[in-house]
Amino acid sequence: MQQLAAFEHARDRFRDEGIIVVAASTDPRERAAETVEKHGLTLPVGYGLPVIETARKLGAFYEERRGILQATGFVIRPDQRIAVAQYSSGPIGRLVWQDVLGLVQYTKKQAG
Repeated sequence: MQQLAAFEHARDRFRDEGIIVVAASTDPRERAAETVEKHGLTLPVGYGLPVIETARKLGAFYEERRGILQATGFVIRPDQRIAVAQYSSGPIGRLVWQDVLGLVQYTKKQAG
């Protein structure tokens, strides 16, 4: 969840670029609300996604022993196509706000 807090801190930079950040979790509502409060999140956070069905639909890594999904992140283009898909199989390898912002800025510059 530290990654979400980092994205939250960069919210003004994202807004200036027209980037919308959303998050989704398999956590139940109460636990997701605790995370939102703990990190002061203002970005939309969905909750209650079914673990196994979500893993199948997204292709996310499902850790059966702990019954959790490893982080999965996407950068979606305005035309709704996936620009970047990130699949983590452990505690490292997540999207970071600097890379997302840089990618969007680079893409805009190339299109410009």
